[in-house]
Amino acid sequence: MSKVSVTGSKGIMSEVIEALHELKLLHVSEYDGSWQDEYGFDSGNPIEGAESASDKLVTVRSLKSILGVEANDAGRQRIVPDDALGEPLEEIREKVNSLDDRRSELEGKLRDVEEEIDAMEPYVDLGLDLDLLSGYDSLQVVVGQGKLDAVERAVLDADDIDTFEVFSGEKTHAIFAHPISGASETALIDALVGTEFTTLEIPDASGSPEEHIRDLEQDKREFESKLDTVESELDDLKVEEGEFLLAAEERLAIDVQKTEAPLSFATTENAFVAEGWIPTGDYNAFASALKDAVGERIDVEELERAQFTHDGHDHATESVAETGGTAAATDGGVVTMANDEPPVVQENSGAVKPFELLVQAVSRPNYHELDPTVILFLTFPAFFGFMIGDLGYGLIYTAIGYYLYANFDSDAFKSMGGVTIAAGVSTMLFGILYGEIFGLHLITEYFWVGTLGLEHPPIEKGLSPATADWALGWLTVSVMVGILHLNIGYIFDFVDRTNLHGVKDAVLEAGSWILMLNGLWIWIYSPALGDIPPRFLFTTFAAGGVLPIGFTGFPAIVGWAGLGAFFLGLALLAMAEPAELVEFISVLSNVLSYTRLAAVLLAKAGMAFAVNLLFFGAYEHHGEFHFLLNYGPEYALEHYEGAVILFPGLMHSGAAGLVGGLLVLVLGHALVLALGVTSAGLQAVRLEYVEFFGKFFEGGGREYEPFGYERTFTTED
Repeated sequence: MSKVSVTGSKGIMSEVIEALHELKLLHVSEYDGSWQDEYGFDSGNPIEGAESASDKLVTVRSLKSILGVEANDAGRQRIVPDDALGEPLEEIREKVNSLDDRRSELEGKLRDVEEEIDAMEPYVDLGLDLDLLSGYDSLQVVVGQGKLDAVERAVLDADDIDTFEVFSGEKTHAIFAHPISGASETALIDALVGTEFTTLEIPDASGSPEEHIRDLEQDKREFESKLDTVESELDDLKVEEGEFLLAAEERLAIDVQKTEAPLSFATTENAFVAEGWIPTGDYNAFASALKDAVGERIDVEELERAQFTHDGHDHATESVAETGGTAAATDGGVVTMANDEPPVVQENSGAVKPFELLVQAVSRPNYHELDPTVILFLTFPAFFGFMIGDLGYGLIYTAIGYYLYANFDSDAFKSMGGVTIAAGVSTMLFGILYGEIFGLHLITEYFWVGTLGLEHPPIEKGLSPATADWALGWLTVSVMVGILHLNIGYIFDFVDRTNLHGVKDAVLEAGSWILMLNGLWIWIYSPALGDIPPRFLFTTFAAGGVLPIGFTGFPAIVGWAGLGAFFLGLALLAMAEPAELVEFISVLSNVLSYTRLAAVLLAKAGMAFAVNLLFFGAYEHHGEFHFLLNYGPEYALEHYEGAVILFPGLMHSGAAGLVGGLLVLVLGHALVLALGVTSAGLQAVRLEYVEFFGKFFEGGGREYEPFGYERTFTTED
């Protein structure tokens, strides 16, 4: 990115703003007032018409909200002339506001009627005419709901009550009481204080409650009919004016953007200076376009290309000379404008771009650090797919991702859809390699064994006794993945520090951790520690191991050299940041954190196995588990010598068991599917954010937002 300055007289400022707006290249830097005291530059004032355009924009957005106008209500692009934003807009505002006020009034009346109908239900239960409940001179009446025995006892014990009688429905009670002479007008209510009795307001109405409800229902229908008419008129207005409102909003947003642009400029009485960032490759086109639009009356200068010095700073300087008759004299001819970092453009495309969302969930990368989006694209789906590893679940995840991507206009939802698709595809691929679909080994039976003639799929999850070595093997693989992933993070840190502070700082700060990480694990993967490391670390990749690539560890001398590299890294770290020495053990703990990959793999496989076990049933034969898909437990015991039934299966236990089993099967797999997101997804994200990002990522970058507007609903042609 290049920081540029555009300087000219105020007389051409509007023309320059128009040209900048059309170019859509300049990310404007806000003037920070640093030139005010010494050179007399103030922040600019809005161009005439800014307040009017802003007020109209608020009006248009309010009308859009009232009518429920959405982007898909637009038709072709249209021109919005100035006169359309005057009287025509005011007429629409009056119509919409009048109808909206009428709608609010009717909705209020409708709510009141519905509340009154609800309040009348207890009186229907009571069964007394409403005019019998009020209008007495010598009687006090209370209607409510509560425990009748407690109510009668409270009234009976009241000193101010002479006689009383209670009329009851199923839940509602009416107490008629004659107080003694001189008693309070609230004697009956006072008597009920402290009892479990909720009083109800007696309505000012006559006749039976049923008749009153019928009248209220009639009022309700009338209000609903009138409300439907108003809603219909508003819908008609939406159809008639929705396209215009969308175009007017866009036109006014552009006007506001242009008229308020000077607020970011440094200005004097006669001149202005605008600074900002553009892509370096566009500088020549940028300068030429401005010269073509305004001529030689402006000065366009590339102040600096964003490159960071070894002290970690970037500097933007500008010569300020007489411009438009106003002198801003300096001793050396150079002043510092806003020392702001350049904005960031994450240049990822295709399937990688959605993963920018995961990066930005932490923070946007700053300009001087590497963008880790590509690494997330490669590792996050792999982590997720490895842990779930099932063709059936993968198909559902992919379908969910496609739905999000295809049915939402929001960039965030589309990105989330893209990430979910990638995770789903990875889950399908691992599912094929594991030979599983919804936890069943059908791919193994019909493809790997039945079609290709293999004895087992290429990889297995390791649930059964016969395949337990795979479970230990995945722990080893998780450790190796952790070492590789963390190395990438430290290499990113090394490159960033080299660019910022030089090779020496990179060696001390990042190289030290690389030496410590790899040195320690080379030492662990050697005979130097004797029998302390678990043996499966050395047998997983041995010639007879589950992943036979011939690796059985490093020779002892290499292991001791690794330990030496660890202490060398520790010494380098002490030279650079002694306070970080307390974290030296993190090269062990961070790697071990990746064993959660194997742990979640086994947990999810175990859950799917349990669900299928309950429904289909299963037996163990020669250390392997087999589901009772095509026959019952009796057949297995008869035809497979030594078979042990783990569970007979609900599908083999009659009609009731079959129905209950189907419910268990569907809900169980739905639970596993959901927990795949909350466990595998979150654990994969944790490894990216905490372990990987923690080694190099600072973030804090600003998005590149060039001055301009991408027109959707309007055109100037």
